Amino acid sequence: MKRVLAVLLALTLVLCLGLAACGGNEEGENTNTNNGVDYDAIPDQVDSADGSYVIAFVTDVGQLKDKSFNQGTWEGVKKYASDNGKTYKYYQPANGDKATDEDRFAAMKAAVDAKAEIVIAAGFMQETALARAAEEFKDVKFIFIDGYPLNDSEGKNLTNVAPISYQEEQSGYLAGYAAVKEGYTKLGFTGGGGGSNPAVNRYGYGYAQGANDAAKELGITVDMNYTFLYGETFSASPDLQTLVNGWYTNGTEIVFSCGGSICQSVFAAAAANDKYSIGVDVDQSAQSETVVTSALKGLRESVILALGKFYDGKFDELGGKQTVLGAKEDAVGLPTDSWKLKNFSVDDYNKLFASLKDGSVTIDNDPANLNNEALSNVNWTLVK
Repeated sequence: MKRVLAVLLALTLVLCLGLAACGGNEEGENTNTNNGVDYDAIPDQVDSADGSYVIAFVTDVGQLKDKSFNQGTWEGVKKYASDNGKTYKYYQPANGDKATDEDRFAAMKAAVDAKAEIVIAAGFMQETALARAAEEFKDVKFIFIDGYPLNDSEGKNLTNVAPISYQEEQSGYLAGYAAVKEGYTKLGFTGGGGGSNPAVNRYGYGYAQGANDAAKELGITVDMNYTFLYGETFSASPDLQTLVNGWYTNGTEIVFSCGGSICQSVFAAAAANDKYSIGVDVDQSAQSETVVTSALKGLRESVILALGKFYDGKFDELGGKQTVLGAKEDAVGLPTDSWKLKNFSVDDYNKLFASLKDGSVTIDNDPANLNNEALSNVNWTLVK
């Protein structure tokens, strides 16, 4: 498993920490807006006279409108394309959550056959198919979201692939710290990918570290259930909802769900038990009244920036190089516009964020170090 070790390329990227969630409120009002942008009003496809689409998006597992990772990435594609008069289309690999590398490659080939100039591929599971596509279609550029540098079949760096990743451990840390400072002492985490997704793992480990540091400052010990059970497919499931319902019944107060639509299982369990949850990737507060805060990363903004580099003739600043975005670039955080916390204030949050940004607070990004010895103030239980 490849892991981001250092920032090799710094980007200027401003993330609005008040990202609005997808969907609507109880009155049916559209809440999928950000700085006045109504993302739902932007068409999901712009047809061209000859059937070509110059910008393509190949989805990760799960649905396009997952109100999380896929949707956040896609909205960046739509925003840039619509603002700049570009045709665009999304491609979902065949067989859904059971998609193979062949399915993913077929989706990329379909995009290239439709005259895509640049293809955005979301999720680390795209690696094998993306490396094959980039080697075969050398004149096409690719953006690899949650990715890392790829090599061709001869071991040479594929400079037509721009890998972008995030310091999710920082965003998770902020969420865990805020939860404990707010007063929650019985926490949970459930992640997608069965424990093999690097981004999800960083979110979870950061969450545990944030909870630990806040508990240490308060002089208390907190409990945390931690699992990837039933989350392998990134999809909501009755089994996952039953598991989390049991957590809530036995005293868990708040659960961080990380990975596609599995959040729907957690939101449902939280609502049934009058308990709370934490969203991920985008501000999910409009999806459920149980959402206290969300651990964000700048999916829309990073896609818009990368597409801008491509069309400005500066793709070589990204191609073949690891771009890592975090607090320093304002690319992670908690949404302050939908702030629901009462004991942990926005001012408290801003001070903590500044400490991450200037490097005075650092967070381990290696989930292999997640254990009870590393978490002195967290009774950490791995649920298998």
